[in-house]
Amino acid sequence: MEFHYPNGKKFSSKPTVNSAVKKEKSYSHGKRGMTLEEDLNETNDYYVHSGTAVIHKKPVPVQIVNVDYPKRSAAVIKEAYFKQASTTDYNGVYKGSYIDFEAKETRNRTSFPLQNFHQHQLDHMKQVTAQKGIAFVIIRFSLTEEIFLMPYVQLNQFWERMLKGGRKSMTKKEIEETSYPIPLGLHPRIDYLKIIDHLLK
Repeated sequence: MEFHYPNGKKFSSKPTVNSAVKKEKSYSHGKRGMTLEEDLNETNDYYVHSGTAVIHKKPVPVQIVNVDYPKRSAAVIKEAYFKQASTTDYNGVYKGSYIDFEAKETRNRTSFPLQNFHQHQLDHMKQVTAQKGIAFVIIRFSLTEEIFLMPYVQLNQFWERMLKGGRKSMTKKEIEETSYPIPLGLHPRIDYLKIIDHLLK
């Protein structure tokens, strides 16, 4: 099935993978194979059911333009377009504060490509921050299961550096120096609200 952006450009869901690490296996010893999205969805379900917060993944508006009917009782979507550019992955409310964030992961070991983000996402996070909301990104290095929460302000510094001709990625050291590490747990899996508590202070 083909998806297209509003400008007609074809959408690809394949993650950016460094060819040097394609065959390497994850170091995770618990729940191997879980994607960052799956872990965050599980975490958010825990937050909702425990009454801690209400945070959900945003639905993506899609316009279907081509449907095939191989059987009378079944329909197969062949082509669709995103109705508008997506903003960020998740949003919700925690302790009276609006939460809005993007989640990305990479198989690179030493850096995180900024091409994983888009200008409209940075613009959206800027608008959220201007309204006193809390905007950030959660980044996972999937080979080592290291997860970081980077506030929008820090991400924007690296984005602006790229726009001015600087490097097109953030080094892992830069991420470690400007972000908050999130240890993996069980319930919840990725307890990022502990860091939000610190930011709220």
